[in-house]
Parts: sequence; structure tokens; C-alpha cells
Amino acid sequence: MTETMTAWQRETYGPAAGTAPAEIPVPAAGHGEVVIRVRATALNAGDRHIMHGDPLLVRPASGMGRPKQPVRGMDVAGTVTAVGSGVVSAEVGEEVVGELSGFGGGLATFAVAPAGRLVPRPPGVAPALAASLPIAAGTAWQALDLAGIGLDDDPAPRVLILGASGGVGTFAVQLAALRGAEVWASSGERSAPLLSRLGAVRTLDHRQTPLSGLPKGHFHAVLDIAGGMPLRQLQRLLAPGGQVVLVGGEGGRVLGPIPRMLAAAVLSIGSRRRIRMFTASAHPEILQKLLALVDEGDLVPVIEREYPFAEASVALAHLEAGHVVGKVVVHGA
Repeated sequence: MTETMTAWQRETYGPAAGTAPAEIPVPAAGHGEVVIRVRATALNAGDRHIMHGDPLLVRPASGMGRPKQPVRGMDVAGTVTAVGSGVVSAEVGEEVVGELSGFGGGLATFAVAPAGRLVPRPPGVAPALAASLPIAAGTAWQALDLAGIGLDDDPAPRVLILGASGGVGTFAVQLAALRGAEVWASSGERSAPLLSRLGAVRTLDHRQTPLSGLPKGHFHAVLDIAGGMPLRQLQRLLAPGGQVVLVGGEGGRVLGPIPRMLAAAVLSIGSRRRIRMFTASAHPEILQKLLALVDEGDLVPVIEREYPFAEASVALAHLEAGHVVGKVVVHGA
């Protein structure tokens, strides 16, 4: 195994234009870790936020003056090349997929990952498709669980998904439909045909069609991935016992979505229409189920663009520009 590798780095917080390739040491596997030769890395909104150090609230964890991890990319699929002490769930040569720890490291030839976060990649699921799943599809799955979709006896709950054309949204539409929900999806006009194919029975653009015009009490759940919608408007759309799940939203420069989440908690006090704060976490058991759905053809990752490793900075710039439909994936070196 070589001692050095190529990694796309940005040593300071700032735009994608400052990301450049560098030769750095290949990481070593510590206790409970494995080293992976990266075959594909999927980018997420979190990569953009960490790249910019935004909001400032996250910097005690990500690095105060500069990023602790200068390499972006948190979701990877690859081949295990080295195994640390205490690892019994992975072996050299195994094809795996999962979410890295420490805010990234995937835009490199090799990456180190906790073995407990990785699951085997089925041979029928290509690396690019597998890499698109951990954060985006995992977030959609957990948000639907929190909203109670598919977990109760309601045969056809109505779900409104705001910001349905992004990575999380395209998975949420499909997973909600697979759980038997009647899915209404909001996005830009250009994404409407795609969302209909993914399972939405109605599409709209909440920027053009005010939420106040939608039927009051019509939905069992609202997934707010877009953010920015008035909380009281979201709450009025719920049937009694329904829930709004706040999945995304940019928020302010310092505190991010925290003030909105606190306002949601206040509005939920004593109400039968709750607004829930939500933060996804890594769940390998969910990832295994998602991979099985993809392998069976029931779940189709939407990948807007795929880039070669040599164009990783271009991929980050595309993510940074916004309005990505589905996922952006960078292939391994």
C-alpha cells in the first residue's frame, strides 16, 4: 500500500474555488476503524455548510478558525484495504458503504471510517448509487419514522414534502409512497415530472402557490426540507394528531436553524398539531434496508451529476451553487 494519496483539501473556511488537490499521508486504521479505498463519494448539504463554517454554532466541533477536517465528503462506497484492532465486522477486500465520522474525508483516494458505521455493499448496487444513500436517504427514512408515516394503522396518510427535489426530498417522496402515503411534493417547476414519477400524486411550488391556499387540516405529516416557511402556516395544514418535521433550513449565520426550532417547540406546547425538531444520525441497520430496496429496484437514487475525481472541486462548486436535483457524486481516483 502506498504511503501517500491525493486528497481535495481546503485548509480554511470558504468557497469551493479554494479547494485543491494535495498529496497527504494515507490514514491509518485505529481501534475499531478500517481504511477504505474510495470508489464513490456523494456530496450533501452538510458538506457545503462545513466548507463555509456555517453556521458559526458548529465551529466548536468542526474547527474554530479553520476546519479540523479539510477534506469534504461524508458518504462513501469503497473497498476495505486495512483493518484496525478490534474490528470483526469487516475484512480486507470487502465492498462497503457508509457515513464517515469527523465531518468528511471522502474526496480522497483513501478514507478511514468506524467499522460500526459500514455495511456490505450488495454486488447489484453500483458504488455511486450506494454512496448516495447514507445521509440523504437515511435522513428521509428517520424523518418519516418521526412523523409516524407507515408506523400506524392509517391506510393512506397524506404527506406534504417541502423541498422535495433535493437529495433528501427525492428519497422522502419514494419512501413515503412505499409506505402507502398519499404524497404531495413541493419543488421548482422543472422537477415536477420527476417527482410524479417517483410517486407524488400532486406537485406544486410553494413559492408560487401559497401554503395558505392549501386545505386546512389536510395532512397527517409535513416534512419541511426547504425551510423558511412560517411555522404557523405549516401547523394549520395538519390534521389533529399530525406532525411537522423540520428536516432542513439554512437559518442565520450564527445560530443556524436553532431559533426556528425553539419557536417550533413553543408552538407545540399543548397542541395536537406538533412541530418536531429533527437531527438525523448514522444507523447502519437502516442503511442495510435502503440498500436492499435499491437492489430490489423499489428505491431509485436520483443522481443529477457524476464527476471524475479530477473534477472534485467542480462538483463542490455545483453543490455550492444550489438547486441540485437529487444527488451529486464524485467517483474515486
